[in-house]
Amino acid sequence: MEVTVNPAIDSNFSSFNTDANITSENFAFNENADKLFQLSPMESLSVLICGCCPGGNLSNIFALALEGDMNLSIVMTACSTALGLGMMPLLLYLYSQGISDLAESVPFTIITLALIMILVPGGIGILINYRVPQYSKIITQVGLALLLISFVVIGFLAGISQGGKFFKVLSRQLIAIAALMPLTGFICGYILASLFSMNAPCRRTVSMEVGCQNIQLCTTILKVAFPAEHIGQLYFFPIIYIVFQIVEALIFIVLFRCHQRLRPS
Repeated sequence: MEVTVNPAIDSNFSSFNTDANITSENFAFNENADKLFQLSPMESLSVLICGCCPGGNLSNIFALALEGDMNLSIVMTACSTALGLGMMPLLLYLYSQGISDLAESVPFTIITLALIMILVPGGIGILINYRVPQYSKIITQVGLALLLISFVVIGFLAGISQGGKFFKVLSRQLIAIAALMPLTGFICGYILASLFSMNAPCRRTVSMEVGCQNIQLCTTILKVAFPAEHIGQLYFFPIIYIVFQIVEALIFIVLFRCHQRLRPS
C-alpha cells in the first residue's frame, strides 16, 4: 500500500489541478479557448465551478466495476473531498477574479457530509470484510449489479422525460465541453498513473478518480451564488456533465469487461 498511496495522493492533487486547469484555463478563461468555444462570461463561470469541484462517490463505484484498487479509490476520494474544504474557495478565488463573493458560496456543510458518506460506508465495508469475509464478495457483486442497473434505468427515464429539454436549452459549445471534460480527466488520469509506473488496477482507479466530479456541489454553488434570472439555463450544465460522465465511464466498463471475457486465459 505504501507503494501506491503516495502516487495516488499526488495524482489526486493533480486531479484538482487537471480538472480546474482544463475547465478554467483551457476551456473558460483562457483567451484562445474563449475564441474556440465562444463562451459567454456566465457559461465560462459555470464550467469553472464544475471543474473546481472535488471528486465524487461515483468514482468509487466505477473503480469497483473496473476491478480497480478500492483502497486507493477511497483514499483518493476522501483526500479530494477533505482538501476541497480549502482548495475550492482558493481555486474559485484565484480563477474568478472580479467576482468577490463566489468563494464564499462554497457549501462547506455539503462537502463535510460528502466526506462522511465516503468514510462511514467504507468503514462498514471494512468491518464486514473483517468479521464475515465469506459474505463480502456476495455483497459486493449484488451491490454493484444493483447500482449499475439503477444508473441505466434512471438515466433512461431521465433521458425520456427531460433529456430533450436539456440539449435544446444549452449551447453546442457547452454540450461539447460537458462531453470532453470527463473524457479528458479519464485519459489524463490514466496517463498520469502510467507515468508513476502504477499497476493496471491502480491506473484504472486513478483514471476514474480524476475524471469524476461531485456535481451536487457545482449545482449548489450555482444556486447560492447567483440569482435564477442571471444563471438561468446554466443550471442544466452540471446535469449534462454528469450524464456524459456516467455514459463515458459505462463505456469504459463495458469495454473492460468485454476485454476480460475475450482475453485468453
